Amino acid sequence: MSIQVPTMAEMTAKGEHPDILFWVGCSGSFDDRAKKITKALVKILNKCKVSFAVLGSEESCSGDPAKRAGNEFTYQMQAMMNIEVLNGYEVKKIVTACPHCFNTLKNEYPELGGDYEVVHHTQLIQDLINTGKLTLESSGTFKGKKITFHDPCYLGRANDVYEAPRQLIAKLDAELVEMKRCKSKGLCCGAGGAQMFKEAEKGNKEINIERTEDATETKAAVIATGCPFCNTMMTDGIKNAEKEAEIKVLDIAELIANAAEL
Repeated sequence: MSIQVPTMAEMTAKGEHPDILFWVGCSGSFDDRAKKITKALVKILNKCKVSFAVLGSEESCSGDPAKRAGNEFTYQMQAMMNIEVLNGYEVKKIVTACPHCFNTLKNEYPELGGDYEVVHHTQLIQDLINTGKLTLESSGTFKGKKITFHDPCYLGRANDVYEAPRQLIAKLDAELVEMKRCKSKGLCCGAGGAQMFKEAEKGNKEINIERTEDATETKAAVIATGCPFCNTMMTDGIKNAEKEAEIKVLDIAELIANAAEL
């Protein structure tokens, strides 16, 4: 089945204006694992007949890694370039599956002239279910399975979004088992703050190994994530523990798309 993803340029050429811009992000565009999250979200948006478009080749990095690594100049250049494109298309609402893009677009773009309503994909999916546009009634895909949710730093502690992903797990008829460090006391996966792109500093254990141990202690069959970076780090942690056969690492969008049999 081919997946239909219109670009803002195509829609504008037809005189149409989508309700939502889907900000794919670098990870969701180029990382093979994260592309599956992008596809899952697109399937959900198409199934619910959400009017959306992407920027395609006009989308550049949000600038988050540069800013976190201390390169404010590069960040501002990236941001202002993106804001010019977004404002040119008169974008009002943005959804993204990456909490880093979410946080930057929502909280840091306004001071450079980019004011948008920005939602995380778990919030949008929750809204689609609450308004009856997406139903999971007949699905027993994850019924009774133990699922633990790893809070992304930039979704949870930075923006207080804790309930949307958990409510979606509840909709799966799954058993949500919390890690001992969760919500506002959650532990970083080790990738945030541009750490994804540098070698680890000296220590006796990698952060993602520590966090994966928190997850495996819950005896969950699935580690649910809401961030492509967290997904990578937890997947690497599971590989390191040689538990790939019994524990899956899936984004919330993938869980929902699987349950809705999309």
